[in-house]
Amino acid sequence: MALIDNIIGQVDGALRTLAGLDSAKRTSPAAASADAQLGETERTHAAGLMRVNHAGEVCAQALYEGQALVARDEKTREALLTAAREETDHLVWCNERLQELDSEPSLLNPLFYAASYLMGAATGLMGDKVSLGFVEATEDQVCKHLEDHLKALPADDIRSRRIVEQMHADEARHGAQAMAAGGVEFPAPIKGLMTLVSRVMTETTYRF
Repeated sequence: MALIDNIIGQVDGALRTLAGLDSAKRTSPAAASADAQLGETERTHAAGLMRVNHAGEVCAQALYEGQALVARDEKTREALLTAAREETDHLVWCNERLQELDSEPSLLNPLFYAASYLMGAATGLMGDKVSLGFVEATEDQVCKHLEDHLKALPADDIRSRRIVEQMHADEARHGAQAMAAGGVEFPAPIKGLMTLVSRVMTETTYRF
């Protein structure tokens, strides 16, 4: 029964993530900043970048849930789920910002969620240390593309910038916590492969 309850909870979480039904525990970092009057080109560009960030958070939810499902140690499982709950804030903030920019999440999110969930579970089956190392490697990739987005966002789009800045701080902390909990460092070639995969997702979701 516990396994069935767990599966039901996982399915419910996936549906909530993809349907945008979650709520944030923290106030959006954009709340204190006025919205800028962006031109059409700037607005479209900002929306594309925030759509990428939103898709990344959809993937993060799936990865953490997949890893937590097969985690061997209860502390590891709880650490993964705690990080996932913080990532939910990012998901909500990005979705809200997309609405403000008159845009929508990526049409490919269901596909990305499924692929990320399977990847998370597969990594988790290799052991908790590998799973935690994968968290750090993933967060390292995320931090790099968030840094690129801070450079690429329109200078006047302060609301998007505040969200991305807080996301960067949280992602860096999650990666550091994963290594402190016993994660193993991933080899450079594997991180390079992850960069290529991330680039494909980024270029795709920017448009769709």
